[in-house]
Formats: sequence, C-alpha cells, structure tokens
Amino acid sequence: MSPNASSLPLRPLLLAAFILAAAASRLLPHAWNFTPVEAIALFGGAYFASRWAAFAVPLGALLLSDLYIGVYGLMPVVYGCVAACVLLGFWLRDRVSVLRVVAAGLAGAVLFFVVTNFAVWATADTLGTHPACSIGLTECYVAALPFFRAQLLGTAVWSLILFGGYALLQQRLPALRTARTAA
Repeated sequence: MSPNASSLPLRPLLLAAFILAAAASRLLPHAWNFTPVEAIALFGGAYFASRWAAFAVPLGALLLSDLYIGVYGLMPVVYGCVAACVLLGFWLRDRVSVLRVVAAGLAGAVLFFVVTNFAVWATADTLGTHPACSIGLTECYVAALPFFRAQLLGTAVWSLILFGGYALLQQRLPALRTARTAA
C-alpha cells in the first residue's frame, strides 16, 4: 500500500502524541518507578522512521517531565539508559510482536536497573548511602529490588498501552499501516 501524501504527517504526530501523553503521566501520582520511561524509549525506537526523532521525542518528553518534577544528579546516567532503550527499540523495527516487546522491555528494565544503581553506588561517597566496596554495591542493588519490581510492571503496562494502543489504531487507520514516513 503506498502512502497517501496527505496522511504522511499523521504517523509521526500520533507517535509523538502517544509518547508525550505517556511522559505526562509521570506528573500524576503513581508508585515509585511505575513509569513509562523504558516503554516510551522502546516505542520511539520501534516506530519513528527518523533515528533523530526516535531519540529526540522520548528524551525530549522525559526532559519536559523532569523539568517539572525536578532535576537530579544522575540525569546523564538515566538519559543514557533511555537512549540505550531507544536502540533496543530499533531491534523491534518492522517486527513488533508481543514476545519481542516483552523481551526488549525486560532487557531495558534490567539495563536501567543495573546501570542506574551502579551509578548510585559509585556516587555513594558523596551521598553517604552505601559504602564504596562490594558489600555496599550489593546493599545498593538489594535496596533497589522493590523499585525494580515496580519498574518491570510499569514497563509492561506502558508497553501494552503504547504498543497495543498503536496496533489498534493501525487496524482502524490504514494510513498508519504504510511504510515508515520521513519523521
């Protein structure tokens, strides 16, 4: 099916709207770490034709919500993990399936957990939370396990909302089933 010229902007605008709406949900009351962060990165990587947009829209949406919520010292680490999740989303391109989204979501959540908690431990001497030794690293990961459970659930639920919602729209709007657009 060839894309209709009048429908070309629909796809990138709809993708951006999905991501911005999900990111805005971070401003609502929610359980700690039950957020759409990994899901929006996977979604952007999977569906934006432009690699630039695949990174810019999820990271920009996250930045907008962080500017409202508040900035924090580990933002570079968190944003690096989100960018890595966009790369995982590239693996989903043109082959989105439930199993692949679950696998990418799990990989993204584990990556985020391992990297960000290592960063928390590595800065422990300035934060005074965990000693700078292997025992402190273990304590850091163990203390973060309840947050990891919420993160896995958040990634699963938000992936279902984003990927499932978009799949439903693709069934109803033929213009969304076309090859990738320029954005």
